[in-house]
Amino acid sequence: MSYLGRSLGTIALAVLTLTFVSAPAQAQINAIKDGWLVTKIHSEFVDEAILSGSNIDVDVKNGMVTLQGTVPSEAARARAIQSAKNNDGVKGVTDQLRIAPPAKKTGKAVAKAADKTEDGLDKAGDKTASGAKKTGRAIDDGWIKSKIYAQFMADWNTVLDDSDIDVDVANNYVTLNGTVKSAAAKAKAVSIAKATDGVKGVKDNLRVATTSR
Repeated sequence: MSYLGRSLGTIALAVLTLTFVSAPAQAQINAIKDGWLVTKIHSEFVDEAILSGSNIDVDVKNGMVTLQGTVPSEAARARAIQSAKNNDGVKGVTDQLRIAPPAKKTGKAVAKAADKTEDGLDKAGDKTASGAKKTGRAIDDGWIKSKIYAQFMADWNTVLDDSDIDVDVANNYVTLNGTVKSAAAKAKAVSIAKATDGVKGVKDNLRVATTSR
């Protein structure tokens, strides 16, 4: 009985230790999945013409998605919600979107944008406005945000995997917050943002995460 008692005690201790060890690991797995979901959902907004004029923030915690920001219509709201729900790993979607007309540019801004578009098409086939023109979305803050995430997806299985990046865009200026796994990933994320059509500048607040792996 004494030997059996000691054996059971050893097993119980091992299970308890495993529980404490695996909790942080599970939290890290959840964070990775959440970061991937944010990127994936945003990347799907880029090709949605109905979302032109939208400026949506996607937040994910343990698979639960919260959509905030503005959309131009009820149909756009419904499309954004459905698009988020369709992703594997999404456990639920909270809708906090507001319907608001897209901000109108001044005559000078429109003319400047038109000049830039023509210049881009002349020099690079359709570099400057290709994404927006093909999808029917204008190059605005909302489009830039989703476009950056879409480009992050292309590098997710290489340098940007395990990233948890928040992209904020205001008046075509981008701020990057969150974590990446390495200095190379940080440089890649910043480079992608800077090269995105319509971006005027990038503020890098990214941190390189330290892991025990």
